[in-house]
Amino acid sequence: MLLVHGLGSCSDDWRAQITALAPSHTVLAVDLAGHGLSDKLNGQVDLTVFARQLLAVLNAENIDRAHIVGLSLGGAVALQLALDAPQRVASLVIANSRANFRPQDLRDQLQAWQRLWLIKLFGLGLLSRLIARRLFPHSAALRQHFVQRNRQNDKNVYLATLKALLRWNIHHRLGDIHCPTLILAAEHDYYPLPASRAMATALPQAQFAVIDNAHHAVSIERPQAFNRYLLDFLQTLPEQAPYVAL
Repeated sequence: MLLVHGLGSCSDDWRAQITALAPSHTVLAVDLAGHGLSDKLNGQVDLTVFARQLLAVLNAENIDRAHIVGLSLGGAVALQLALDAPQRVASLVIANSRANFRPQDLRDQLQAWQRLWLIKLFGLGLLSRLIARRLFPHSAALRQHFVQRNRQNDKNVYLATLKALLRWNIHHRLGDIHCPTLILAAEHDYYPLPASRAMATALPQAQFAVIDNAHHAVSIERPQAFNRYLLDFLQTLPEQAPYVAL
């Protein structure tokens, strides 16, 4: 089981999932390049670069196939990996993510522009406080923890990764992803539920589920509900031991 975090996050944010999955699965939580304890990115930032990083982790651990769980940016990277190396992906769980992050309308364009300029002008501190209110409206402790951690990210890496995400679109290729997939959407996520449902419809072997009373960082905000959907999905799969030495 390979867990892939979102933009500005790191592997530490999967602690509740690691605890739930460890009794039945081998669990790896990665820090994408430029995040957490990973080295900073060099050269052009692209989601295919992150997908190659996941592939390198699988190779280093002698793992033939793995279940991939991704949140937001991590979900996009997981989808990219499923396209680039389908033989290495046993299943996907894509949470609060999209197959096309390019701005779709004026509202999307304004939001992207606002985030980019907030970072350029004020760094990550102000943006972190604004995002925290949307992520965790009912928990001051989670908001405080998020702000403290997110503002420690490298501003330039964050900007480069965000720009790469805003260029990324593989929606037209979803039909090429044939592994079993669970699309998980939080009721109050940034991204509209119809768009998440449409992504599930476009995937040949996808299920769709909504976690009630949850926001974008659903795996942290509502870990028990997230873990329940994740474990229930894994139990429906024909193979429960995808880890095979190369």
